[in-house]
Amino acid sequence: MTFQLTPGSATLEQLERIWREGLPVGLGKNARKAIDAAAHAVKKAAAGDAAVYGVNTGFGKLASVRIKPADTAKLQRNLILSHCCGVGEPLDVKTTRLMMVLKLLSVGRGASGIRWETIELLQNLLASGITPLIPTQGSVGASGDLAPLAHMAATLIGEGEALFESQRMNSAKALELAGLQPVVLGPKEGLGLINGTQFSTACALVGLFEAIRNAENAVVISCLSTDAIMGSTAPLEPAMHKLRGHAGQIDVASAMRSIMTGSEIRESHRDGDTRVQDPYCIRCQPQVTGAALDLLRFAGGTLEIEANAVSDNPLVLVEEDKIVSGGNFHAEPVAFAADQIALAVSEIGAIAQRRVALMVDPTLSFDLPPFLTPEPGINSGLMIAEVTTAALMSENKHLANPCSTDSTPTSANQEDHVSMAAHGALRLARMNDNLNVILGVEILCAVQGVEFRAPLRTSRTLQNAIAVLRDRIPALEDDRFLSGDLTSAAELVKSGELVDVCGIVGTLLESVE
Repeated sequence: MTFQLTPGSATLEQLERIWREGLPVGLGKNARKAIDAAAHAVKKAAAGDAAVYGVNTGFGKLASVRIKPADTAKLQRNLILSHCCGVGEPLDVKTTRLMMVLKLLSVGRGASGIRWETIELLQNLLASGITPLIPTQGSVGASGDLAPLAHMAATLIGEGEALFESQRMNSAKALELAGLQPVVLGPKEGLGLINGTQFSTACALVGLFEAIRNAENAVVISCLSTDAIMGSTAPLEPAMHKLRGHAGQIDVASAMRSIMTGSEIRESHRDGDTRVQDPYCIRCQPQVTGAALDLLRFAGGTLEIEANAVSDNPLVLVEEDKIVSGGNFHAEPVAFAADQIALAVSEIGAIAQRRVALMVDPTLSFDLPPFLTPEPGINSGLMIAEVTTAALMSENKHLANPCSTDSTPTSANQEDHVSMAAHGALRLARMNDNLNVILGVEILCAVQGVEFRAPLRTSRTLQNAIAVLRDRIPALEDDRFLSGDLTSAAELVKSGELVDVCGIVGTLLESVE
């Protein structure tokens, strides 16, 4: 069944579901009136005498060159072909489809001048499973994501390459096999398709969705780590967090209290514990991951707006009877959001890595065996797994350096300030993958540590989390080849199954406004 979206009203929850489930998407019927009105305005302008950028002129530095009415179709086709300059590995299918959905939402607002038949073909690509092959490198995030979106538009005109039924092929062949015909672009349609921030925004949204899931996992796993080292829950006291007032901090502390309720391990050392305070990686989890959560929520708000935005150029203002050239294609908001997500991902991993280091260190872990192995010396246990987390934590710190502060002039200095949103958003996939592994190693350590506390048990909720892990990965007794365990643990984190059994999946995104 086709998922119907209303341009201007799509939510993060809808977009995440479309991305995760690969749903075909169509615009609601109410969108057509505005679309047709804008297309009529462009047709009228193309037949007129006044110069209108991108309709009867060249592009960028060539905007002063007038184009004859008979050449408008060739102008748009040439624009697409000349801008297909992307390089590098292709974007994954799910993110590419999300990018296509975002383009539908943008042109569906009725300010781009693209005809219904062109929009309908884009919808049919989604419905039939044709996915344009989009190289991931080549956009600087101003004048839109020109190269990536040109590769998308190329498939609509039967050029370039696409994936169909898991096979890579010429776009013309993919359209033929699906029973579709390529479109001949009308005035401004090529420009309307390739101007826009949809590539950067799609990659940033995927980074956001994965970062939120990692934050949820971090909340659950940090509770296990707290019990593993027999840490205190006093720092989760509600009044303390209310006094500071940060929503993310309050929400993380609340979730941790709920998850740890009923832990025998916690109750066993409320009295007589000689330790006064736990290290910051235990004690300050609500403050650090909560602050990261606030950043993610803010970035989510920005990206939800951008997902519904009209970001091409020029824009057709039907009610004002104007076609106006501006700069909505500049992806600075997306670049800022991507940088914020990167900071959050880096810090969630940084504090998680310190918990891993805490648990494998016998001087800090409150009587756990060195490197969490029952027979240290002959066995090294999780010694090098901790080193791996340190390597990935450090890599994420480097990747978290801002991209939005970079700029370089392009297109003969016509486009003299750019956002760099595209690679700012692209790096988030690698950062989230790294964080999957860091959190995966943390849960391996934490569960091993909790099991050393037997016969004392953790909370019922956390016992469910342990059962999910142990269904995949047995306890570490004698040393074994560990790479597969790390991969399985990372996949568990990425899947969301862990947070699902603990009842918090999706809840940490609910405060986005």
